[in-house]
Amino acid sequence: MAILVLGLVIFLGLHSTRIVSESGRERAIARIGEGPWKGINSLLSAIGFVLIVWGFARTRYDAPQLWAPLPGARHITMLLMLVALILLASYLFKRSHIAVMTHHPMLWSVLLWSVGHLLANGSAADLTLFGAFLVWSAADLASSYARDRRNGVVYPAPELAATAGAVVAGVVAFAVLIGGLHLWLFGVSPLAM
Repeated sequence: MAILVLGLVIFLGLHSTRIVSESGRERAIARIGEGPWKGINSLLSAIGFVLIVWGFARTRYDAPQLWAPLPGARHITMLLMLVALILLASYLFKRSHIAVMTHHPMLWSVLLWSVGHLLANGSAADLTLFGAFLVWSAADLASSYARDRRNGVVYPAPELAATAGAVVAGVVAFAVLIGGLHLWLFGVSPLAM
């Protein structure tokens, strides 16, 4: 579990700089430059991500079960994942109605992904991984909306073609995931009951 926690601290810690101190982040970028900041951040984020994957893989089968998923939880999770993947795709389609309405579709995607997986899984490893991402995404959403209000951010007018693109891309990603990619990547089929 220590490897998983270390990975989460590194990855989510780096992705929390704007939550904790926007001005500190800006000072660091000004001091070392935007390129080096992005490079260091990307390298450390990759290390954190690898530690998360490795730590979760090592821990997930031996972690104590804290609760049993409710009946039908997998179905709810699959529905939440469909919506989460459409939200994630809308991050790429910035002019979609979804992106314009939510302002931060990737964070909403992570939040729904976390909730869905907590509903369908109940081990200590699941709580650590998905709970950490749930808390982080909720905090980042609150911080991002406050920053948007403070900075008077104006979002573009939505376009129907971008919305259609986001929905199609999200549905395709969902189909690929439940069609075998989730089983191949994580050893668990979302369709298994």
